[in-house]
Amino acid sequence: MVQQYQSPVRVYKQPFELIMAAYARRFPRCPLIPMFVDSEVLNQSESEDGSVVVTERRCTIDVEAPRLLKRIAGVEYLYFLQKNTLNRRDRTLHIEVHNETFSSRVFVRECCSYTVHPENEDWTCFEQTASLDMKSFFGFESTAEKIAMKQYASSIKKGKEIIEYYLRELEEEGVTHIPRWTPPVEGGLLSADKAVPVSGADGGLPGKDSAPPTELMGCPADDKLDADYIRRYLGDLTPLQESCLIRLRQWLQETHKGKIPKDQHVLRFLKARDFNMDKAREFLCHSLTWRKQHQVDFLLDTWKRPQLLQDYYTGGWHHHDRDGRPLYVLRLGQMDTKGLVRALGEEVLLRQVLSINEEGLKRCEENTRLFGRPISCWTCLVDLEGLNMRHLWRPGVKALLRIIEAVEANYPETLGRLLILRAPRMFPVLWTLVSPLIDENTRKKFLVYAGRDYQGPGGLVDYIDREIIPDFLGGDCMCDIPEGSAVPKSLYRTTEELENEDNCLLTDSIYKSASIFKGAPYEVLIEITEASSVITWDFDVCKGDVFFNIYHSKRAPQPPKRDSLGAHGIPSLGPVNAQLIDKNWVLGKDYSMVEKALTCREGESVQGSHITRWPGFYILQWRFHSSAASAASSLPRVDDVLATLQVSSHKCKIMYYTEVLGSHDFRGSMTSLESCQSGFSQLSAATTSSSRSCTSSTVSR
Repeated sequence: MVQQYQSPVRVYKQPFELIMAAYARRFPRCPLIPMFVDSEVLNQSESEDGSVVVTERRCTIDVEAPRLLKRIAGVEYLYFLQKNTLNRRDRTLHIEVHNETFSSRVFVRECCSYTVHPENEDWTCFEQTASLDMKSFFGFESTAEKIAMKQYASSIKKGKEIIEYYLRELEEEGVTHIPRWTPPVEGGLLSADKAVPVSGADGGLPGKDSAPPTELMGCPADDKLDADYIRRYLGDLTPLQESCLIRLRQWLQETHKGKIPKDQHVLRFLKARDFNMDKAREFLCHSLTWRKQHQVDFLLDTWKRPQLLQDYYTGGWHHHDRDGRPLYVLRLGQMDTKGLVRALGEEVLLRQVLSINEEGLKRCEENTRLFGRPISCWTCLVDLEGLNMRHLWRPGVKALLRIIEAVEANYPETLGRLLILRAPRMFPVLWTLVSPLIDENTRKKFLVYAGRDYQGPGGLVDYIDREIIPDFLGGDCMCDIPEGSAVPKSLYRTTEELENEDNCLLTDSIYKSASIFKGAPYEVLIEITEASSVITWDFDVCKGDVFFNIYHSKRAPQPPKRDSLGAHGIPSLGPVNAQLIDKNWVLGKDYSMVEKALTCREGESVQGSHITRWPGFYILQWRFHSSAASAASSLPRVDDVLATLQVSSHKCKIMYYTEVLGSHDFRGSMTSLESCQSGFSQLSAATTSSSRSCTSSTVSR
């Protein structure tokens, strides 16, 4: 398996020339990196004007590995070849590295670059990418891979100190400024900065840095993450964890056409899967599709809590814990869960819990800014005083399980700690029912206190400041949360009403799902009575690749004939879409194509509009497309991620929405139809100015 690394952007508040002078001092060997034993210059060339210098080196590396493994491999040191291209005119240094030792068994590739900050020419940026492909290694592939990644991560971490060390050394010698390179003047005089003496066996030319420099400042480009931003808003991550975040973010930008969630949200899914890229990708894709399908991003703005819920739901936000996490208090023991389910239905309670989680995400962002440190989760305090068998009413437990399932699938790593207070004897029964649905990492965050144990050492005061402990738990802080009471039975809905109720979050949506089979396209008929109307569409390709076409016909397609097998009570051989375009119709005579066929790949979101020229019948058609092998890429495509979801290679799936606008609705405001974002508005909002995502969705008009 290919291991990849992508560094965040690291910024020095020093000019490029000074960084290069400091950088040159780490050759031919660097005592700050013990594993970097030595280096020798193999070749060096320079352009006529001296602006470009190319240096090729052979570096000797001593990897810390078991003696037995070194004996089996038959080597004491590893040798790497590097090519450094210094462009003094453009103020850039590009570094390419690959392994010489075991080059037929192991493929190591590394690319680094030093460039000028695009917003401040007196600052210098550093970026680094690397890949490791262990083809074969004497049967010790897994061990060797782990050793290599461990050594590399250690070197990266140590390497952050290197440039700063040599900058201080230069400063002690009185070197604080180096003039920029200028073209040679007539008479053979060289540019000013070439006359500045710097140490180094190869004339002071800089070479490969084994690691990125210390993170100091902001991001040099909108589509990249910088190290200071990561530490400030996301927390302390290891180099490999940083790499996973950056690579997953890049993958989302490529496959989701700019519709990416906030970095904190992406990081939660990585943490939930222990930074396994493949698992995190699949997990996140499912959640983003669910959010879009059910318009969860707009829940806080569009959903109004019923008055009955406001009166009888015993939960609410209450200050924050000692770590700055938002604190949510739920008096579950005082809540009439059976009454709420009977009076409101399962759907309303699910929306209530989802709105709590959405509010929690917002409060985490606010507290991150307030306390000046990353806060990505909240604390929940659950008071079980009053819990009884009424709470184990079967429909209520069913609703609770479904709610837990939805939260686990879409809000991973948002619960920092769960404090369960005054647990009664029957709590183990409830725990047995719900614990199998709770992720193991989440279960580790549960702290359960029986009786008044929470009042002693190791209790509530260890996690919540004494002055904000709610009054009903013996504190002095008034907690504005309803005490709860029994919901009047007069408000109950009948059993028939509850059973027949459709759960919108599962079935109802402005988006519809459709399957496309090989040889059986999916078609939508739209009747247009007024020319210059506008047909708009927005669809996601969830599985497989499809062709998208729009046809026009003056006559209405005939309803499809009834399945002859089904007419005799014999089950159909399988699901087949009803085709609207008659097989006897001739293209160009009976109907015409009004939009050029569009090939849509798995994972793409397609938005667009068509201005109708004639009245009649328009047919939107999605056809199965057999994908050719995709071009090689450093990042996998969506079909690689969702391959495990494919039941059949002859089936595609889309989620679509279409609407017709009359000419009077858009005349004079066509720009509103040209938007190619149908994304996750709340999660897609830029976290900071350094993490904006540009729109690049496919547009067909």
